[in-house]
Amino acid sequence: MPGDIVMSILQTALTLICLVHAAFQTVYYVHMLQLNSYRPERYMQWMRESDKRSLPKSRLLAAAPLAVLMVFGFYGDVWAYIAYGVTLVLCAVSAVCDRPRKAKKPLVYTPRVKRLLVTLVLIDVLLLALAVLLPMLMHGIKAAMNAEDWNLSGLTAERMLLAMLMLIVLLPVLFVNLANKINAPVERHIANGFTKDAKRILSEMKELTVIGITGSYGKTSTKNFLTALLSVKYNVLMTPESYNTPMGVVRTVRERLRASHEIFICEMGAKNKGDIREICDIVNPKHGMITAIGEQHLETFGSIDTIISTKFELADALPEDGIAVLNFDNEYIAARDTHGVKVVSYGLYDGAAYRATDLTVSENGSTFTVTAPNGERCEYTTRLLGAHNIQNLCGCIAMAHQLGVALADMKAPIRQMKPVAHRLQLLPNGYIDDAYNSNPAGFRAALDVLGAMENTRRVLVTPGMVELGKRQKALNRELGEYAAARCDYAVLVGEKQAPPLKEGLLKAGFDEERIFVAFDLHQALSFVQSLPPVEQQIVLLENDLPDNF
Repeated sequence: MPGDIVMSILQTALTLICLVHAAFQTVYYVHMLQLNSYRPERYMQWMRESDKRSLPKSRLLAAAPLAVLMVFGFYGDVWAYIAYGVTLVLCAVSAVCDRPRKAKKPLVYTPRVKRLLVTLVLIDVLLLALAVLLPMLMHGIKAAMNAEDWNLSGLTAERMLLAMLMLIVLLPVLFVNLANKINAPVERHIANGFTKDAKRILSEMKELTVIGITGSYGKTSTKNFLTALLSVKYNVLMTPESYNTPMGVVRTVRERLRASHEIFICEMGAKNKGDIREICDIVNPKHGMITAIGEQHLETFGSIDTIISTKFELADALPEDGIAVLNFDNEYIAARDTHGVKVVSYGLYDGAAYRATDLTVSENGSTFTVTAPNGERCEYTTRLLGAHNIQNLCGCIAMAHQLGVALADMKAPIRQMKPVAHRLQLLPNGYIDDAYNSNPAGFRAALDVLGAMENTRRVLVTPGMVELGKRQKALNRELGEYAAARCDYAVLVGEKQAPPLKEGLLKAGFDEERIFVAFDLHQALSFVQSLPPVEQQIVLLENDLPDNF
């Protein structure tokens, strides 16, 4: 009897530790699913990219003794106690290794995530129930059929429990995907209901003007700039932060749009063909801006031609009396025909209807002049850095001017503008925070800003670019070459991303002694702080990979 009690305590403790371990892993993989937009194909692609992610050693540390215990853990009381004790210790160590780490963008416990977690709990409960019910069922069938020749001596509740615990520990990555698929019909039904409600709200606001903004990069900054300029004359609502998915837009409409709003500025993101069209079908934009097109998200788009056609889904959705404000400095945009809609071009070079010239840039900001199609000129001063920011501002000036805001009336808001957080944001400590930049063109623009800093030590800290498909290594190598003449030190973050960047730097003749490869951002910043003191130093923090990289 005492032995049975001890065994029950050991089994209960082992079950609890395995469930805690599985809970840690489940939260992690739900987080990864959320970062992959709940898209099963993206989630599974992420999982396949690294065996370390899908089957870490910590889980093998727990699963291996569970398997041994399942086979040999029932031969003699003493050996069973020892086996259970060793397994308990190893599973506990494994659980500690897999405890949640602080994320850059933590898991957001939305209603969808909560529903997903409930489904995952039910899956685990079902597996544990099978551990108890299956042996009882099989032995019951044997008795009912009087099947004396059936050998079910190995089919015990203990062995089934260990088998199910091993599955729960080993397969949370797959269970998360399974739960996501189980919940998919419910989520579609809920999303359709929210979308219909958002469409109803928009249809009732007859005087509301919707402006869509898309592009491979520059969307969020442009959205913020345009909101500031149009607010001189109108009551404006914009999609907050990075709410640039269909459900993000729907949520903004349902929770924030009021009858008093005159203009709704809608940022439109995309990783697949049809994504922009889906948002346009919800909000029906009257006007649109395409900021830039470049090699971004090639893993999902596949080709630059698909990116171009996807971004121009916005222009294709505009009505005949709408305006498409297009960046003609971008070769892909300038070469694309747009039929049935008025095109207003902008840029820094000849050929644009609205042109920004006389650009001067310093560590304190920029000064530039914009010339309108009617010949009117106006000079602006801003704290924003980088030619691409001036390019985006020029596009916003073009849209606002077309909607009745005088050029002179935009001076004050442009002077007062602050950089969008983590987008070429000049910090007081001599750092330029461009952590949200995730495309090669933006990377080059940031390097140009760094290179323009005179009489100062220029330090680049970057993990490079991701989600560039087969072109990723080549593009990072090219960025390394481009960086060589624009920085004095290169701190490369992450051993996986560093090699092509380092190859490019060395190919361009950069001093290898001024290259440092850091394991993570913390180590990179520690290296920067260890550099010999100088009178002036600028550190560019270029891109910060999300938690699923």
